[in-house]
This record gives sequence, structure tokens and C-alpha cells, in this order.
Amino acid sequence: MALPTIAICTGDPAGIGPEIALKAALDARVRTSCRPLLVGDPAAVELHAKAAGLAPRLRVISDPGQADWKDSAINLLDAGAGATMPIKFGTVDAAYGRASLASARRAIHAALAGDVDAVVAAPQTERSIQAAGIAFDGYPSFVARETGTPVNDVYLMICFDDNGDEKRIAHATLHVSVREAVALITPERVERVIRVTDAALKRLGIAKPRIFVGGLNPHAGEDGMFGREEIEIIAPAIAHAAKDGIDVSGPFGADTMFRKKGCDAFIVMLHDQGHIAAKLQAFNRTAGLSIGSPILFSSVAHGSAHDIAGKGKADPGAMIEAITRLAKASIADRGRVSG
Repeated sequence: MALPTIAICTGDPAGIGPEIALKAALDARVRTSCRPLLVGDPAAVELHAKAAGLAPRLRVISDPGQADWKDSAINLLDAGAGATMPIKFGTVDAAYGRASLASARRAIHAALAGDVDAVVAAPQTERSIQAAGIAFDGYPSFVARETGTPVNDVYLMICFDDNGDEKRIAHATLHVSVREAVALITPERVERVIRVTDAALKRLGIAKPRIFVGGLNPHAGEDGMFGREEIEIIAPAIAHAAKDGIDVSGPFGADTMFRKKGCDAFIVMLHDQGHIAAKLQAFNRTAGLSIGSPILFSSVAHGSAHDIAGKGKADPGAMIEAITRLAKASIADRGRVSG
């Protein structure tokens, strides 16, 4: 069986995205687990390579079918967005926002067409995307729109390795204010994220996933003393999903839930409940998996690091982990489909 092909989007050309994407594509662990296909602006990749003291042999292609895996060259799919785009490291610019999303869009459509098995995206810069006048609140909703999936059906699952223990944290809400997030937490939404998480874990090769769900309020409401969302919203959603055979339990206090053992994924209600826990444990090794769409899509959880862009200092660790994780998931997904 051929190794899976993983599209690696280069992200913000003025940030560290092209550098870590290239370093990851050159990494031995990546090249033994998949066939890496860079997707982005060739000029940006060449500029970052020079700045980092790298001299890769790039094979620039206009179609995934033109990729050649017989030698050590790095295949680079031209996303077609930066032909006349000068790049100044560490700056915000609408052109960079358009380029980062063009790279992701090209890779997503390659995945939809079956030309690649999965997509991993380097960090974008939301201020540059905003400067381009593009509505964007994170990769999950972007993936949803590009794949024709209802936006409310795609969620973020943070993945990281905690001393050999794979941790996964799915989020019921993401990039909205806390006030908006609380309003979004309904029995229907909580049940939906439970079902999407269960399906995603099975797609990742876990036959019988076990899921723990966190509460919204301190101590999961303490039997209604600190709020009734757990009693009226979260617990009923858990019970309804469990009736269909999903192994899900909770709600647990979000401050203690992550110490529990024996689960395949945790679900939190708010952005910071999951992100703080993940970044305290594995700041440079955390990746986000967009779950609920037809494709396997991951992105690193750190930012575009404008302060070190073009200095050759960027650590590709999170990118490498995201790629190797999706390579394994792609193989498991192939087995699930063929079986």
C-alpha cells in the first residue's frame, strides 16, 4: 500500500508558516510516514528556505497528478495566489491573508477530489485575513464552507501527545465571546458535538471510543448551586447520545476532568477550557483537527510568530506531529472505508 499523500498548506507567507511547512516536509519522520505535498506560493517557500539556510530541491507543479515521488525533491503545488506578491517578514497585509486561505482552499479541494488523503495547515494571521475583507473565525468554519458542510457541524478537536498518552479535546464553541458562547450552548449543540466527536474517533481508528464531557460552570454547577446549564442542557444531551450506544459520560468539572484516565476524547464547552489545558501541557506540540467534514484537516495550534519570521528559528515540532498523526489517521480511514 502506498504511503498516504498529505497536503501541507504554507499559511501566512509573512509568518513562520512556509518555514515550518518546508522543515516538516524535509523531516525524516514525515517522509517515512507519508508523501508530503507542499501547497502555496513557490516564491514564498524559496524566500523562507534561503532565510533559514535551507537548499531544498523544489519541484513546482500545477496539478497534484504531476507530483513525482521517485526522488528526494519536494513537490510544491502552486496555489496560484502570489505571482506578484512581494513579501516582507513579520507584517500584516491583505495579500498575505488572501494567500494563506488560497493555499488552504487549494489543498481542501484536492482532498475532496481524492488527490490527497489529508490536509495540514500552517498558521494564518487573522489580522491579514481581516484586512482582505474575508470573514474568518478559524479553520473549522472555513473547512465547513469549502466542503459544503453546515458550519455548525464542524468542530475543533485539539490533539497532542502527553508523554506518550494521546490527548484529544473537542470544543462545543470556539472563536466567539463568552457571552455568545453561553448562548450557543443548547442541548442540540452539545449532542451534536458528542456525535461528531464519536464519529471522528472511529475515523481515526478507535473502534469503541470513550468520551468525557465537561461542564460550563464551576464544579459543573455543583448540583445547581452555581448554574443549571449542566442539569438542563448538558446532562440531557449526554443521556440522549448514550441511548444510541455512544460511550459518553459527564458532565464533569472542567478544572478536574483532564486528570481522569481511560477516555479517548474530552469535550469542553468554551475555547479557553480546552486551549489552556492543552497549551500548558504541550505548547509546541499541539495541533487542531477540524472534525465533522468529509476530509481529514488539521492545523497547528500556535500562531504565525511574526517576531521570528525569516530568522530560521521556527520550531516545526507541532507541524511534524500533526502530519504524522494525520498520516496514521489516513491509513486507518482507508481501512474503515475499504472494510
